[in-house]
Amino acid sequence: MKKNPLKQLGTLGQSIWLDYIRRDLIAGGGLRRLIEEDGLLGMTSNPAIFEKAIVDSHDYDEDIRAMALEGKSAEAIYETISQRDVQSAADEFRPLYDRTDGKDGYVSLEVNPHLAHDTNATMLEARRLWDALNRPNVFIKVPATANGLPAIQQLISEGTNVNVTLFFGLSRYRQVAEAYIAGIETCAAEGEPVKQVASVASFFVSRIDALVDPLLEKLIAQGGKEAELAKKVRGQVAIASAKMAYQIHKKIFGSDRFRKLAAKGARVQRLLWASTGTKNPGYSDVKYIEALIGSDTVNTAPMETLDAYRDHGEPKLRLEKDVKEARWVLERLPELGISIDNVTRQLEDEGVEKFNKPFDKLMETLTQRSQRHLKSGS
Repeated sequence: MKKNPLKQLGTLGQSIWLDYIRRDLIAGGGLRRLIEEDGLLGMTSNPAIFEKAIVDSHDYDEDIRAMALEGKSAEAIYETISQRDVQSAADEFRPLYDRTDGKDGYVSLEVNPHLAHDTNATMLEARRLWDALNRPNVFIKVPATANGLPAIQQLISEGTNVNVTLFFGLSRYRQVAEAYIAGIETCAAEGEPVKQVASVASFFVSRIDALVDPLLEKLIAQGGKEAELAKKVRGQVAIASAKMAYQIHKKIFGSDRFRKLAAKGARVQRLLWASTGTKNPGYSDVKYIEALIGSDTVNTAPMETLDAYRDHGEPKLRLEKDVKEARWVLERLPELGISIDNVTRQLEDEGVEKFNKPFDKLMETLTQRSQRHLKSGS
């Protein structure tokens, strides 16, 4: 019988998480089957995922009706629904969390995306969500914007588990790791236990190629010397960036500075590969899993990508292969007139907006459904 490639990832030191949440998956036993049969070790969510879950199903109709009749706002209804789903999923994962001594078994809930550039409001909301969820195996997702970084550091220092999300570049990753370590240092200096504080750093992968490839394709179409170089680089920038991020990760968390914290029980902030569904139909549907398998990392993938990997994945440690080539790819971009810093800045701005839009759409939907219930009185 063929071994399940998803389960094999765990033997190579990579945790596979699901980038999806929906009530019927949890209540119907689907999540438990994924844990037992595929070795699923965690789950992530975002406003776009919840918007799709609520709009595309009737699972939440009764909750919406009851809260509408109680006079709850659309935002309050969303918070209640999302928190219940995250708590239910976290409870399914709790035995796994206990068995792995807190390494895996986490479920993530994101702060309101409109707060991405407001440090204080982000901290207030993150604390409120952390208290409301009241589970040790949850993460509060905080975007790694310039204003998000100080919030992340402060939350870590207070013992809140943070999934640092929505970053794309190497310079930003260094800042993310610094925020985590500085937060742990503060926590330890205040005499608080650090072992229970967990964090992952979610590096968004496929969106890099989705933005850079069209720029390269223009150069290829023009022909000439640049076209040849652009052909070699096309489809390689995202994976090259992730491979270099992992090299930075090893250096930072192998440093004397972190070793002192590890001696006190501090956990490594694992790199999590996010946005690993393939956007370009011309690429392999498991491209962003296969190339990024490495020890002590996480890959969170949408359901279609998990299904594809279960069917035809070929697990091997590849994250530290061809590192020189990865460096070469990134060094070639300026020769092609592409600034990776500008690319990652644009992706961050667009990423915030990509969460704002479905959040706003969901608020509109919940408002409309609430008003309908109020008019009918049932």
